[in-house]
Amino acid sequence: MKYFLKFVFNFFCLSVSIGQIPSYYQNINLNLTGDQLKNELSALISTTHQNLIEYTSSNSIDTWDVVKSSDVFALDTSKVLLVYGYNDNDATVENDRTRAKSLSCHTSSCFGLWNREHVFPKSLASPNLVTNFPGAGTDVHNLRACDYSTNSSRGNKKYDTGNGNSSSNNQGNWYPGDEWKGDVARIIMYMYLRYPNQCEPTNVGVGTQLFSPNGDMPDVFLNWNSSDPVSDFEETRNNAIAIVQGNRNPFIDNPYLATLIWNGPAAEDKWASANSITDSESENFELKINSFNKEIFIENSDLTTILSLELINMKGQIIKFTSNNILRTQDLASGIYIVKIATKHKSYLIKVSLN
Repeated sequence: MKYFLKFVFNFFCLSVSIGQIPSYYQNINLNLTGDQLKNELSALISTTHQNLIEYTSSNSIDTWDVVKSSDVFALDTSKVLLVYGYNDNDATVENDRTRAKSLSCHTSSCFGLWNREHVFPKSLASPNLVTNFPGAGTDVHNLRACDYSTNSSRGNKKYDTGNGNSSSNNQGNWYPGDEWKGDVARIIMYMYLRYPNQCEPTNVGVGTQLFSPNGDMPDVFLNWNSSDPVSDFEETRNNAIAIVQGNRNPFIDNPYLATLIWNGPAAEDKWASANSITDSESENFELKINSFNKEIFIENSDLTTILSLELINMKGQIIKFTSNNILRTQDLASGIYIVKIATKHKSYLIKVSLN
């Protein structure tokens, strides 16, 4: 038996909205892909990085000052949001999600305080990132407020797949947590473009590099960038740092730039209108579920508009991906899933039930 789910997508309420391209990118040729686009963005964020921030200073604005502004918790501006954190309601300090700005760590005894996490660890860069003078090691796009003990637990562990809250996995690698994996991926991508010879993603992420043509971007980061969309916090943080440093993280402004450069599962495209002048109202296709053959597929008069299909479980994990128009689900348990359809114009999220 076939079940037919027909949508006129320009009215579908969960479709990704089309946003205006910031003037910051006005000189970027957004018709480029791959290394050509990567190189243009790299030049942009390097030439606009006009202010190098001191790591610690009593005489001028330093990274402490910037992080206390950029990482502020929107619901209580007296606090910062702690990367890798997830629970403010238990007795464990290490997993706190927020903390008072005033509880920053400036001594050798810092339990219960927060400090500055280098998302791309200092020791995994080549050469190492340093903080004794302004530069790559003091770039605030790479610095996040973090519980002191959690920062120590992460150390310089490489990033790896996982699910749920932040933790080390059985291989001794680090999973940043469901809430933070997209943040981490986009920071690693920024650091690679800003410091391409020093901060290579393959030095900080484990696993295959099947998506990227040059093998320079681990699949784990492309998956995280797609499955964990940009949050309001990331956008606010990007704006705050840009005011001080002068440059922006392009992958926060539009995660789909990573898809254009390195392929992989299609991320949210905030600038859908930039890549095509075709009116998205012309997209009118059917998502079909064949329960007998255990398949989800798209029928369309022009399948060339379909870039990819993803099946996402309710934990936000991508469990199926195809660049064709068919997802095969024979090995999956019954339940509720999200189908993400990426077209040449925009992306759509559709909830389905598999029996």
